[in-house]
Amino acid sequence: MSDPMRPPASHHHASVASLRSDPPRPRTALRTAVVWEVLQEALDRRVKATGRESLDVLDTGGGSGKFAVPVAGLGHRVTVVDPSPNALFALERRAAEAGVADRVKGVQGDARGLFDVVERGAYDAVLCHGVLEYVDDPAEGLRNAVAALRPEGVLSLLAAGLGGAVLARALAGHFTEAKQALDDPNGRWGSGDPMPRRFTAEQLTGLVEGAGLAVGAVHGVRVFADLVPGVLVDTEPGAMEALLKLEAAAAELPAFHAVATQLHVLGETQGSAGA
Repeated sequence: MSDPMRPPASHHHASVASLRSDPPRPRTALRTAVVWEVLQEALDRRVKATGRESLDVLDTGGGSGKFAVPVAGLGHRVTVVDPSPNALFALERRAAEAGVADRVKGVQGDARGLFDVVERGAYDAVLCHGVLEYVDDPAEGLRNAVAALRPEGVLSLLAAGLGGAVLARALAGHFTEAKQALDDPNGRWGSGDPMPRRFTAEQLTGLVEGAGLAVGAVHGVRVFADLVPGVLVDTEPGAMEALLKLEAAAAELPAFHAVATQLHVLGETQGSAGA
């Protein structure tokens, strides 16, 4: 697949301004707003550092393109690797509907066999969202993601948080399951738990540093969103906007990382950390 035509600079910056000013979709925003803001700023920094309007971005486990398509909307070229043919079909449809089909490429594969389908050291940024929970060896999976980066690049890592699951089970009255999740090496609350593995912020930053990256930032995601009754958010005037602001304010505070449903870590190669 040949490289798509890069949009002119004015188009690129107009896209950034549009995405930043458009009101987020309510439920989606609660789950992605913090991650999207951090990711977008990281991509903007790489654009300035490289002098290129279009970056090469790899989205491992990117599914139907929840992040890949908006990233392509900023003018970047995105390759999505996912094991599900259905997800890749949905990605193709979503990219076409968004008018970015020429900048999005989907390939079937997984983290373990990543370099069977993509090239090593070929990407300015790698997204690894919702992957480490499911791979057999999280350290290996992350090392593969990092090996796909160019000498100067950024990693966006998103994974399930242990504390959020413990808190949610306890607030639902399932105290034994909450204790089980707290004690279990993988953070699972029982045999019926659909999540294979959860992490603490310390575990994720340790994995990132172990893969040779510097930790640029750590954010808690969905600190409050999964605990607030949906009817309150949907019916109380101004509640959604206020909750989004609260999530953004709490995301950077280490005290709230311990109770977040998800954790986001921005990793940077040693060459780009000071860029």
